[in-house]
Amino acid sequence: MMSKDIDLEKYFKPDLKQARMRRKDVNYLTFELEDEFLGIGHGKNYRIQTYGCQGNEADSEIMAGLFEKMGYQEAQSETDADIILLNTCAVRESAENRIWGELGRLKSLKRNNPNLLLGLCGCMAQEENVVNRILKKYPYVDIVFGTHNLHQLPYYIKSAMFDQERVIEVYSYEGSIVENLPKARAFKHKAWINIMFGCDEFCTYCIVPYTRGKERSRSKDEILAEVNDLVKQGYQEITLLGQNVNAYGKDFKDLDYTFGDLLVDLDKTGIERIRFTTSHPRDIDQKTITAFENCKHVMPHLHLPLQSGSNNVLKKMNRGYTKEIYLDAIKKLRQARPDISLTTDIIVAFPTESEADFKETISLLEEVGFEGAYTFIFSPRYGTPAYNYPNDISKNEQKGRLRQLNKVVNQGYLNGSLRFLNKTVKVLVDGFSKKDDTILSGYSEHNKLVNFQGDASLIGTIVDVKIKEAMTWFLIGELA
Repeated sequence: MMSKDIDLEKYFKPDLKQARMRRKDVNYLTFELEDEFLGIGHGKNYRIQTYGCQGNEADSEIMAGLFEKMGYQEAQSETDADIILLNTCAVRESAENRIWGELGRLKSLKRNNPNLLLGLCGCMAQEENVVNRILKKYPYVDIVFGTHNLHQLPYYIKSAMFDQERVIEVYSYEGSIVENLPKARAFKHKAWINIMFGCDEFCTYCIVPYTRGKERSRSKDEILAEVNDLVKQGYQEITLLGQNVNAYGKDFKDLDYTFGDLLVDLDKTGIERIRFTTSHPRDIDQKTITAFENCKHVMPHLHLPLQSGSNNVLKKMNRGYTKEIYLDAIKKLRQARPDISLTTDIIVAFPTESEADFKETISLLEEVGFEGAYTFIFSPRYGTPAYNYPNDISKNEQKGRLRQLNKVVNQGYLNGSLRFLNKTVKVLVDGFSKKDDTILSGYSEHNKLVNFQGDASLIGTIVDVKIKEAMTWFLIGELA
């Protein structure tokens, strides 16, 4: 065990006060792997374990691309790996606890293979208390870096491998936008596309503005070039990523070009399907809403986090909108695209949420008719304002509210499935079902999971499927 009087100042650690700051300038860089890193992974294997959101999945694809540029190959199992990275999530306490447990489990691998490099990156690495805990209690973790400097991974690997010193380098200020990073994409027919990074919303419960930095947008030309290249490679679908995609372009100083404009231009590239996540109700504008009506490749599904149906709670959360503003956005969306499928996020038992507040949330869910939702009990995150809010809602009451909420949500899932019964939907085929290698699965335009019988030649293509059974969580059909 490392001594508790370790010199913590020798490492480049995160700083919560610095992470709150918002600077005006953003550096735009072009990545190029230097010759000194070529081949250092020859004969070695890497493993990346990804936790959390689609943004983390996209980051892992970049890190995998960097590994493969250096000559590494993906490990078939963790026992075959020469380096293991945990790409972490910090949104909820349960996600962090899972990582601590995983680090404890991996200790035996390190003991059996002292040459194994073990690293932690992603959102957890951006937290002061996390890095201090690793330094004091996890001496076998060799590399720690954050969300702003993953392009520096080759330097960290080389330093840990050859200098045999721990590398702890986490930037508390937002990083540069780095173009030309290699990607080892998980699929050959659909791709994540980062269009912006960071978040300036500062919801009182959320750690993301501290772990991901300020809102900063990629150049539209870089995004369009990336998508045009994917079209040439035969990709069928892209998902545009950002902590708040609707804020895209609002940081441009000399260009009037926002998210709706980007959707219009992407619609002209020839890509068959355009999806995006995550949206913020405060920033969704008429240009974006109109894109659902006029852009044939923008899919008729929107995930629009609500979090609460109570104006009192929304204000306490610092969400920046009222339920009336939210409902007005829903009305405009349905006018533009009447068949749109809507899903959302809900937090229950936020500090000060009364029974009346909770009932307002239930009422709003029933009024909107969401076809799915991610639901959570409030999780206090160290460093956020809500961490210090007094909360007298008992654990039993918290769980009871979540059960009531999920009952309504599950009915919404089923209603969303039933509207496609006996209809033919277009499905982008992802692969075989995990439970049955004779059943293919994929997603419809409305983002419904569809299972049907077929052969491997259909993977990566868009096919017509007639829906025969509508289940709560998925649809069952046959090729039309």
